[in-house]
Amino acid sequence: MFASFLIGLREGLEATLVVSILVAFLVKSDRRDRLPLVWSGVGAAVALSVGFGALLTFTAAHLESRQHELFDAIASLAATVFVTFMIFWMRTAARKMSGELREKLSDALQLGGTAVVVMAFLAVAREGLETALLWFAAAQGAAASASPLIGITLGLLVAVALGWALYLSALVINLTKFFTWTGLLLILVAAGIFKYGVHDLQESGVLPGLNTLAFDISGVLDPSAWYSTLLSGMFNITAQPSVLETIAWVAYALPVLFLFLRPSSKAPVSPAPKSAQPAS
Repeated sequence: MFASFLIGLREGLEATLVVSILVAFLVKSDRRDRLPLVWSGVGAAVALSVGFGALLTFTAAHLESRQHELFDAIASLAATVFVTFMIFWMRTAARKMSGELREKLSDALQLGGTAVVVMAFLAVAREGLETALLWFAAAQGAAASASPLIGITLGLLVAVALGWALYLSALVINLTKFFTWTGLLLILVAAGIFKYGVHDLQESGVLPGLNTLAFDISGVLDPSAWYSTLLSGMFNITAQPSVLETIAWVAYALPVLFLFLRPSSKAPVSPAPKSAQPAS
């Protein structure tokens, strides 16, 4: 549930920030008559995201066992790519997001109502589709229950509340720190999703070594304990992983964490030394 909550909170806050910027721009520029167009685009993006999630679930439910495992593996690997891109994109683009969105909306207003709807739709659809794919991939590694759906719903509700509070200027949070800490957690979540994708490829017969275990700590990590459920559901840390699963987890987590935590060193540009005056 917590992994799904984190996905819903992170993606939901990104989408909420986008909508807040668009609405604030229209209100401040005295173009409230265009607000229904923005909400129409947002509603269409939400409907597309829900439909995409339902399509993934429906497709997975009507496949044979081996096909189901292969489908889950592809979804997990795609989700890993998306979440990695999203984490690093937000790290670099968050600061200039507001200006870019306002500029695009200003151009859309000049083109007409349809352009405003399309612009709002595209701004939110990317986050919604990523959310649906990430939730589906995370839910595959959990037990068959409503916990992932409850978690992502709570995350989205909290994100909407935070976005509304930010819009009203009633709450000020350090977005840089927020996206840094949630980015760190999501890297570990993505490592677990990637590991689960490799496990599905092994179960589908695409990769070998399903029964070649890297280690067995079932005597220490009780599968029935609450902390085992938490580690397995959030980071896909299991007591009996295969060698390829373990390699996949480490091969993803270590380099991505290194790149994410590495400071963006931009050395200040020192003024050019004055050239020596020629002798007269």
